Order: sequence, then C-alpha cells, then structure tokens
Amino acid sequence: MPLLALLIACLLLPSPAAAGGDPGRGAALYDRCRACHSLARNRTGPKHCGLIGRPAGAVPGFAYSPAMSESGWIWMPETLDRFLAAPIETLPGTSMGYDGIKDPGERADLIAYLIEASRDPALCP
Repeated sequence: MPLLALLIACLLLPSPAAAGGDPGRGAALYDRCRACHSLARNRTGPKHCGLIGRPAGAVPGFAYSPAMSESGWIWMPETLDRFLAAPIETLPGTSMGYDGIKDPGERADLIAYLIEASRDPALCP
C-alpha cells in the first residue's frame, strides 16, 4: 500500500515544467549527461527512462555504489534537484564523479526533460 500511495503522490505533484522547467532546453542540457548515461540503456551510469518515482540504486543489472544502493532515496524532482546540484557532496561515496549543475534553472529544465522523455515511447520504449 505505501508504494501505491507514493505512485499517486508522484502523479499529483506538479512537474518541473509546471514550475518553470523547459523540457526543450533540458533536452539540450541532457547532452552533458550522454557521456555516461542514456535514456533507454545502461552505460557507465544507469538508464534514465522512468527515473522519477524509482528508488535510487534499483535499475536491474546496474552495479551501483554502496552509497547509492543504501541511500533509501526515491528519485523525485526535489531529490534529483538536490543531487544534481552537487552529487559528491549530497551523497558521499557516490560513483557519479560529476561536479554538478549549479544553475537551478538548468536543473529544472533537465528534470522537466527527463519527465517528458520518460513519457515518450519513442525515447523510452
């Protein structure tokens, strides 16, 4: 039952796009992520399709750091925003060696893109 409540809450939360995030600009920003990530498949980093609402460290077949696997996080827009601002500081021990996205508008755009992309069956089969 708690999982059902979480899923309902995810659907009721305003998306970053509604809060000012622009998925079109986020698509361009996602190019920075492509060095390690893909929407539909695991690479150096885990796939991003279906990221929002997914427990951190939960993509089957991906070898996560113990810090990520044991974080207990659920990837929600707010969680992702905090992590993307400073991954190494936010989750010490993460294997994501990226300095972060300092601009809150860019983070909102990127998160809006991830939400939109996950809804697009052409991008996330």
